[in-house]
Amino acid sequence: MSARTVLSSDDIDRAVTRIAHEILEANTALQKSGAKNLVLLGIPTRGVLLAERIAKVIARAEPDVKPEDLLGRLDITMYRDDLASNPTRPVTQTLIPSQGIDDKVVVLVDDVLFSGRTIRAALDALNDFGRPRAVKLAVLVDRGHRELPIRADFVGKNLPTSREERINVQLNETDDQNAVVIE
Repeated sequence: MSARTVLSSDDIDRAVTRIAHEILEANTALQKSGAKNLVLLGIPTRGVLLAERIAKVIARAEPDVKPEDLLGRLDITMYRDDLASNPTRPVTQTLIPSQGIDDKVVVLVDDVLFSGRTIRAALDALNDFGRPRAVKLAVLVDRGHRELPIRADFVGKNLPTSREERINVQLNETDDQNAVVIE
């Protein structure tokens, strides 16, 4: 099977910028507050990197916001329903911003939305850290094939795929290039 690039570096940058502005608009509509009471929790590994990029765009649009005040990471390893079949997943550190998540709008950020099981695990993990006002989901790619009733609120690109295809998100920070490739 040959690989084909479906998002270039510029496409990814545009998608991240659009997602950031959509998050701001939605939060303003919900709370009349732009980035106030907003928390971005990236799901390791590439979700964390995308959350960092989104936070930087939000900080450029809202100069009184520091990206690090918005950011956290949510490790979901111990909440996954496939631990028995894949027990070698490394556990990473969960970092919640100092203001916590209680009564905040939390945006979970991940690279690819597929079956919905990763997000279900993230919702379970989130319960251990507080009670957000609302939880939203931002993904770079939604490829379909949901097994759970979960949908993204903010999507960079919808990419209908077959179950046999694999979406490979490559980001400069880990892969030395920005691209989304279908293999």
